[in-house]
Amino acid sequence: MSRLFEQNHPYPGKLIIVEGIDGSGKSTQLQLLQKWLLDAHYRVFFTEWNSSALVNETIKHGKKKNLLTPTTFSILHATDFADRLAHLIIAPLKAGMIVCADRYIFTAFARDVVRGVHREWVRNIYGFAVKPDIALYFRVPIEISLKRILNGRIDLKFHEAGMDLGLSDDPKESYRIFQSKILEEYNAISSEYGLTVVDATQSIQKQQAIIREIVRQKLNAYKPAPFLQKKENIYVA
Repeated sequence: MSRLFEQNHPYPGKLIIVEGIDGSGKSTQLQLLQKWLLDAHYRVFFTEWNSSALVNETIKHGKKKNLLTPTTFSILHATDFADRLAHLIIAPLKAGMIVCADRYIFTAFARDVVRGVHREWVRNIYGFAVKPDIALYFRVPIEISLKRILNGRIDLKFHEAGMDLGLSDDPKESYRIFQSKILEEYNAISSEYGLTVVDATQSIQKQQAIIREIVRQKLNAYKPAPFLQKKENIYVA
């Protein structure tokens, strides 16, 4: 791990995050894992990227009108993440819950850099993030990613395809170029931060079996007691 995660977080809960390009199947795998954990009677909290009410509408409006620069988008997403971290990640971790996060800071590390934001600047702006207990990267080739996405709908989304970057007038070709660059960043990130790489071309069942075993081993020493701090001789959450 780099300097960003020099220490493990102090909370009794466990943070499981999944990353990958669009169409990698990471969301499906996380949902299946969440259900498995709930069936095993663990307390689980789910959170996803770009979900804070604080700046959600601003981001949506900026994307719709294509108004904001890559750096401005990066700042807005970091603001969104900071709010999400405080209320939807650290809070349940303090309560001793297992937090399942669909995308984490590595999404910004990959996307923002491909859009032209300085690599170190992006990493520094997320310096407040806590270290995940399990970080899974679902790696998949571009053509499989594209096929999976178009299997459920006709058109690619404007920013999903990187059309704002002027890479190609053809959405599919723009997607290939844009997501290929993101894939390169993810491959570098997975080595830099020690993400566990999962071959996302395998069957859904095989992938799920792999990540369940990873999680099962991590939960061996899991004690879901609330996080208490002593304040004036009184313990508070």
